Amino acid sequence: MTQVNASHHAAVDLGASSGRVMAGRVGPDTLELTEAHRFPNRPVRVPEGLRWDILALYGGVLDGLRAAGRVDSVGIDSWAVDYGLLDADGALLGNPVHYRDARTEGVAEKVWATVPAAELYAATGLQFAPFNTLYQLTAAGSSAQLAFAKRLLLIPDLLAYWLTGVAGTELTNASTTQLIDPRTGDWAYGTAERLGVDLTLFAPLRRPGDPAGTLLPGVLEETGLTGPVPVTTVGSHDTASAVAAVPATGERFAYICTGTWSLAGLELDAPVLTEESRAANFTNELGLDGTVRYLRNIMGLWLLQECVREWGGPPLGDLLSAAAEVPALRSVVDAGDPAFLAPGRMPARIADACRVSGQPVPESRAEITRCILDSLALAHRRAVLQAQSLAGHPVDVVHIVGGGTRNELLCQLTADACGLPVVAGPAEAAALGNVLVQARAHGQVGDRAGMRRLVARTQSLRRHEPRGGTAAWRAAEARLGTP
Repeated sequence: MTQVNASHHAAVDLGASSGRVMAGRVGPDTLELTEAHRFPNRPVRVPEGLRWDILALYGGVLDGLRAAGRVDSVGIDSWAVDYGLLDADGALLGNPVHYRDARTEGVAEKVWATVPAAELYAATGLQFAPFNTLYQLTAAGSSAQLAFAKRLLLIPDLLAYWLTGVAGTELTNASTTQLIDPRTGDWAYGTAERLGVDLTLFAPLRRPGDPAGTLLPGVLEETGLTGPVPVTTVGSHDTASAVAAVPATGERFAYICTGTWSLAGLELDAPVLTEESRAANFTNELGLDGTVRYLRNIMGLWLLQECVREWGGPPLGDLLSAAAEVPALRSVVDAGDPAFLAPGRMPARIADACRVSGQPVPESRAEITRCILDSLALAHRRAVLQAQSLAGHPVDVVHIVGGGTRNELLCQLTADACGLPVVAGPAEAAALGNVLVQARAHGQVGDRAGMRRLVARTQSLRRHEPRGGTAAWRAAEARLGTP
């Protein structure tokens, strides 16, 4: 029976390899998602480097809104750190640079010469990643585009600007730039000044739930929608939206947002800015309602995605079934190693890493797949255990959300490695979090806990209990020389 008091929302959810528009329906006991339109996200390598095809993505968004039909609002989330530059007329000054582009190689050391790494972490709480927006801006410092730019918009804010004509900078995504103070939720003005970053390039900050304008007349015409249709600010970093949809029943939980990346950590009330936290490379990104996403970035299923691409696209189910028959922990690699960041030759690079560390070299596709899954579970274990220790925040359960929830072997291995039960689901966490924040802004759901209860009541979840002890996992860590 259709609920007359349900609201309808379009969630634009962009990932590194594809984008989609999801139609969501939300009511007191209803949380439903339907995929309205999916489209590829194919970065393009041009002579000057690797670029996002942002016009194709925007076209996919428009097609998706047309397919979604009547909605009460629209929200947009995407990956973090990347941006577009606009001129004084609001026109885009070229395709946004891809975070895997090589332009930031060696840039961090130049930044640290002005603001040492320890000071930078104490001010911004952000882990070191060579592609952070701060390093991208430093790399672009002498470029003609930056010289002519009058506005910088992060990817979801750029798309929202094209839809509404209103420019803003959403806070959860801004917190990945390494230019936000996680204690205040405002810009790290002193750090930016020392590094010569012009913060006036950024549009005013806005937070999840804030209005972000209404669809322009031309957009309404293009999509066939009848206005006014508001755009609602959501947790526009897809991880922020995904964490908002973790179906936790209390505070003693860890989460792992799985996909191209694995983001493993805790939800806290305040950042952890200690030197020990910096040395462990944990990040303090901002989440819904002033929370802190205290987490570590792990290379994630990118490792397997690249292998599958290299192998010509064999069925994933067959690979996972074969990998389940391979002896556990025969060979492992450091899934957080930046050496795996760039695309290409992934099976050979994994084999080389095992050879260098003196472990058996995986040769078959099944062996390489098992090496990747064991390595990811091991990285999940390290992140979950270290986060608890560094934050003084014990957990009783690990929630895995995102695309990796469909990989039952990875979920079970993570439970085994952590020695904790794993609750897997929902797979569409980012889109659900996106829709829930919109629905909350429209009065359909209550606080964050209420949002999570609705997810737990309405979505399919699986529980994996840990098998055996963790001694073998500790021994595997010792092989890699990790704590």
